[in-house]
Amino acid sequence: MDKGQRFTLKKDERIRGSKQIEYLFVNGRSFVSYPLRVVFIEQPRVTSTQVSIFVSVPKKKIKSAVARNRIRRLIREAYRLNKYAFDRSCLNENQMLEIAFVYLKNEMSDYETIERSVRKALKEIEKQLKEREKC
Repeated sequence: MDKGQRFTLKKDERIRGSKQIEYLFVNGRSFVSYPLRVVFIEQPRVTSTQVSIFVSVPKKKIKSAVARNRIRRLIREAYRLNKYAFDRSCLNENQMLEIAFVYLKNEMSDYETIERSVRKALKEIEKQLKEREKC
């Protein structure tokens, strides 16, 4: 990590638009890193960032809007702090990775559990990309 490295999560690092999200869920590969289900896909690069994320907490699982927003914030924070540990060497210059995190648990989780799950998910994505690309 550089001394001048900033832990930010900019707007272009987030997936927006229903068509983009639908394409990710229909065509992406998925696995579970409890309490998260992770869906990811490699795409041709359209933005300046190499990795974009989407976070979803279903209303069916967590009824309270306050709790859903809290969980979303915790997931984004865990990703923001751990995204620099993710090895992007298997991605081509003109490729980008889109990742969706879907919360599965029926009650709130603490930050440590979510962060552990996000780290595990990023390592699993890295592993699957390396197997596929043979980096």
